[in-house]
Amino acid sequence: MKKYLIVGLGNIGEKYANTRHNIGFKILDRFAEQETLTFETQKLGDVALYKLKGRTFIFLKPNTFMNLSGKAVLYWLTKEKIPLENLLIITDDLNLSFGTIRLKAKGSSGGHNGLKDIQEKLNTTTYNRFRFGISDAFSKGKQIDYVLSEWTDDEQTNLKERLDKSVELIKSFVLAGVNITMNTFNGK
Repeated sequence: MKKYLIVGLGNIGEKYANTRHNIGFKILDRFAEQETLTFETQKLGDVALYKLKGRTFIFLKPNTFMNLSGKAVLYWLTKEKIPLENLLIITDDLNLSFGTIRLKAKGSSGGHNGLKDIQEKLNTTTYNRFRFGISDAFSKGKQIDYVLSEWTDDEQTNLKERLDKSVELIKSFVLAGVNITMNTFNGK
């Protein structure tokens, strides 16, 4: 059975639960809600398993805080013997307008500290990343406040449809592969 590690980036704790920076956790929570999965606290994060068409999805919400996510990612890749091409990191992206989704098979961290740490721990920039647009609607010098703030009412209204689309993307990534998924979902 093929295994896939699907990692949603975020920060642990109630005060971060509904912030833009926690979209990775929120997407995994939506998947778990749709499929009635339960996350259990294990080493370096909360983990849930899902099986579909001969494939095992291992969902991970690292409890290392965003900027130290690489430790959890490396641990679970190694523990479960998952090849790098079966890794998907879900993260927020300031450079994309709200709700835009973009899948890439490699690239830079784009200044994202969680991705920087993952790249350092994995010693590569070649891993799949699913970026969810949170827009850049903040004043100069207010980036940290913005990513750690909660969604606006308008964003909250549109978030459910975007979360459902994100769940579809994850299933497509595992079942159809990165290239077909990029062609199907990028910019949608």
